[in-house]
Amino acid sequence: MLDIKFVRKNPDLVAKSIKDRGAAQDLDDFLKLEQQRRELTQRVQDLKTRRNQASQEVALAKREGRDAAQAMEGLSELSDKIKELDGELKGLDRQVHEWLLSVPNIPAGDVPVGSDEDDNQVVRTWGEKPVMDFQPREHWDLGVELGGLDFEHAAKMTGSRFVMYVGWGARLERALINFMLDVQTGEHGYMETMPPMIVNRDSMTATGQLPKFADDLFKLENWEYYLIPTAEVPLTNIHRGEVLQEDQLPLAYTAFTGCFRSEAGSHGKDTRGIIRQHQFNKVELVRFAHPDDSFKQLELLLGHAEEILKRLGLHYRVVNLCTGDLGFGAAKTYDIEVWLPGQGKYREISSCSNFTDFQARRGDIRFKPAQEKKSRLVHTLNGSGLAVGRALVAIMENCQQKDGSIVIPEVLRPYTGGMDIIRKP
Repeated sequence: MLDIKFVRKNPDLVAKSIKDRGAAQDLDDFLKLEQQRRELTQRVQDLKTRRNQASQEVALAKREGRDAAQAMEGLSELSDKIKELDGELKGLDRQVHEWLLSVPNIPAGDVPVGSDEDDNQVVRTWGEKPVMDFQPREHWDLGVELGGLDFEHAAKMTGSRFVMYVGWGARLERALINFMLDVQTGEHGYMETMPPMIVNRDSMTATGQLPKFADDLFKLENWEYYLIPTAEVPLTNIHRGEVLQEDQLPLAYTAFTGCFRSEAGSHGKDTRGIIRQHQFNKVELVRFAHPDDSFKQLELLLGHAEEILKRLGLHYRVVNLCTGDLGFGAAKTYDIEVWLPGQGKYREISSCSNFTDFQARRGDIRFKPAQEKKSRLVHTLNGSGLAVGRALVAIMENCQQKDGSIVIPEVLRPYTGGMDIIRKP
């Protein structure tokens, strides 16, 4: 959430941000509303001052034995007017707060201006596309033929956009999870957690999923609880409403969780395979950083996510998202896109973002500088380290052989009980 003082002082910058991001908020209407709210606030404060004075006059008249009826009548009228205007002020406060909740973050200065993914900026690539002397196949065909992915029974149990991993599929998914967690905790210093996969409304609001993305969430009936769309939500909310010490920063957490998304608005996209599911697994990375250091922390987090793909030997590229493709709360985002030869395209496997103080303001997450009296908002960052199902897809499509088998990357074999190749059962 943006700081209301920042919006008032920087209307041109906020207007440019809204335009560059393709958002629909009307800044002029908001500024008029905010001015109306400020004027009414001042009016109510003046009336309350007059009421206090009138109350003192009534008390004095009673102590001196004078008739206080007229003063009491005036006091009653003031109280009624204040009550009426307080009701109007609460309505204006709510409208101002709702507008601020709806406005996306201000993009960082080095975010390219553009309308969609075609305007994203390729930062670098790693590795080479695999050379195959045969036509590579898509993961959904390979997975079913080799007996590791079962869409039919998953659809019977639940519905479309679900999968059941079987045999080697389940084991390889588990191997990837353990491998990712071991690297992030053992080498990159993240604290492993196992958070709830159900959170409350306050948690969803703090990270920006609510109110804007309510249609993308699965809500529990008769509860103000939601299934998490990503572990970003519970991990970022670990310190909601807390004041950290400056020397605690940066803090780094990781977690493997299931993730649940309704995929509202994605009808017709990626209906085959496991690229866009209602339920999927992910290892998430979250960092709490000092404001002076957060963009360096973003580069560090990005490197931690990239390291997984490097060790798996998978070709990928890093792109700097343009303003029109940037997520709602992010000031800057790098997407890591892995090459999928079966589909003949790059697909996102991780998004690494710096939210600056956008989430921290919504969740009141602060730190106490050592040399200052006043606390400050932290900066929050997160990234996928990685989306596990998409990593499985990338291995299947990049490591497939002409005979239809799949070679398991060497780094995963200690996690698969020594299994090094997947063949037809």
